[in-house]
Amino acid sequence: MTLNPIDLEVVTEGLISIVREMRQTIFRTAHSPVIAEAQDFSCALFGPGGEMVAQGRDMPGHVIAMPASVAEILADFRAGMRPGDLYMVNDPYRGGSHLNDVTLMAPVFVGDELFVFPCVRMHWADIGGMTPGSVSGQATEILQEGMRVPPIRLMEAGEENAAAYSILFANVRMADERRGDLASCVAACRTAERRLREMVERYGADAVLDCVTANMARTEARLRDRIGDLADGTYHYEDYLDLYTDGRYDAALVRCALTVEGDQITADFRGSSPQVAAVVNSSLAMTTAGVFIAVKSALDPGGMVNHGAFRPLTVVTDPGTVVHVTYPAPANAHSEVRKRVISAVMAALSQVAPDLVAADQFGTTFQNLIGGVDAGRPYLYYDYPAGGNGGYLESDGPSAMNPVDLGDISTIQSVERLESEIPILVEACELRPGSGGDGLRRGGLGTRRATRLLAGSGSYSVQTDRTTVPPYGLALGGPGAPTGTHILRDGERIDFDTPGKVAGYPMRRGDVLVMESAGGGGFGDPLDRDPAAVAADVAEGYLDEAAARDRYGVVLTGGEPDATATGQARQESRAARRRLPVAGGDRPAYTGVRGRRRLARTAPGGGLADGTLVELHGRNPAPLRAWIGHDPGVPAGLITLDDDALRILGLGEGEPADVRVLADPGTGGAR
Repeated sequence: MTLNPIDLEVVTEGLISIVREMRQTIFRTAHSPVIAEAQDFSCALFGPGGEMVAQGRDMPGHVIAMPASVAEILADFRAGMRPGDLYMVNDPYRGGSHLNDVTLMAPVFVGDELFVFPCVRMHWADIGGMTPGSVSGQATEILQEGMRVPPIRLMEAGEENAAAYSILFANVRMADERRGDLASCVAACRTAERRLREMVERYGADAVLDCVTANMARTEARLRDRIGDLADGTYHYEDYLDLYTDGRYDAALVRCALTVEGDQITADFRGSSPQVAAVVNSSLAMTTAGVFIAVKSALDPGGMVNHGAFRPLTVVTDPGTVVHVTYPAPANAHSEVRKRVISAVMAALSQVAPDLVAADQFGTTFQNLIGGVDAGRPYLYYDYPAGGNGGYLESDGPSAMNPVDLGDISTIQSVERLESEIPILVEACELRPGSGGDGLRRGGLGTRRATRLLAGSGSYSVQTDRTTVPPYGLALGGPGAPTGTHILRDGERIDFDTPGKVAGYPMRRGDVLVMESAGGGGFGDPLDRDPAAVAADVAEGYLDEAAARDRYGVVLTGGEPDATATGQARQESRAARRRLPVAGGDRPAYTGVRGRRRLARTAPGGGLADGTLVELHGRNPAPLRAWIGHDPGVPAGLITLDDDALRILGLGEGEPADVRVLADPGTGGAR
């Protein structure tokens, strides 16, 4: 049929409006701070075939992965669905992310035909498991992370499944809060059903679905058009996830080969590290979401998001790897893996569309939790301080702001609500000076948040990343400062042997948890940054004068750049850069126990200690990270890699790379 273009737009925006009303319903009725304040949930509408047809201002990390969960529910229950049903799933091996993210779906019928499925994915503040909040940095299997729920029918024809409700709430902490959040989801789905029926009454079910089909087709065509502007080819990158083996840093590898062919993109992650009995794995749904988020935000940030936009993208993985976890490995690193996928895809895209890509964002959801019992009442403090985002061609990176995959989730939770409901005192929430990556366009700054425990005791857990391999810069831009946490107790600082991977550390009354989020990477050579912009950064407290001199070559006198001294300092800084020729080869490129870390082989005595973490800058914008390995067989003054590494760098045999030290051997963190 021929669609009236006005009806097409009204129906399209009407469906999006329904999703927004779902979101407001939850926001205004949920019980837990993580929903009612932090807005850690997402809503969407799905068509009768399970395709996403509308979403609003939701979290891309939730909503882009949601179709996989919907598909699993339909696979088990489609034939027997009835009006008034409600379905639930959180299984990472069946389309989920981590166990805390619970997906609920309610079918809406028109007559006897399935019409649309309102759907919600919501972070439950606790889903059971070994630690309060169900986020453990030390889990070795998914059973330790909480209650795994395959697709189940939670309500049947409008009536609660009493047995299912009983099992669910007997296995979570603070069950009353979970009941309230679930009830808010039910209200949102019923609200959506009412609005959908009003739309059907006005336009008819067939006309609405025709509009949905047309809208998905034009969304698909729009993204295909953007992809078609890119040069065909395969673009490579690799990045790392924090992993410890026997207390020593091991690093898990994420490899990406991004192929552009006409108006189609294929992201191939084969060759990534095998899954590990540690919190470093994630589901295929999260990897797929990461690819889409990166491509869409770089190539078509202003276009609609629906199932049509998914069609030009193909994701290839090996099951049983960190990017495609299988039972029984943990899956709580979902957000870290998704972000590393985004980082790898963005770096690969920078080789073909350098002006469209920003330097790396801070690279972790940074989940910190303190739980316990105070005055006979359980409490849970859940915080995730935002960090810096990457600089880009036109501007410095945003500071203290959640990245693209977290959407509308709050950057800073309400201190007043937290302190009124939880026995804590937030003593500091501030920008982290010096944390933004150096560059022509500086990376955004991370945050520092300090929280004092007022309860008699508590249990601290953290699951995060980017504590050792920092966010990368582009085009000679420097890395952001890495993530860090520590505890202050009676004037002493307590650091952790496995930064970012802690489970159930005992806290005392008066302990102060200090959370420092990573900064974003810089874009462009920092020695080309406008000295006036560096002086402004010093005036704002983003840098001190020593950092202005050492990192940007800007000498200040009375707060103003000294042109002569700055010119001399920059000349000296350029001359001092270490540049070494690189060579390929066929020797084993990686080392590790459970992980895989790239080796950069050099002769002993060349000024780079064995085990040093370095980054190499070549012709391509994104740097290659590697660990120095001494090899007497390598000629002095040469770094040997492999042919894949040369492709990532965009260098030929014998061409020089800029070599920068990120971390000394055994330091466990970037400089």
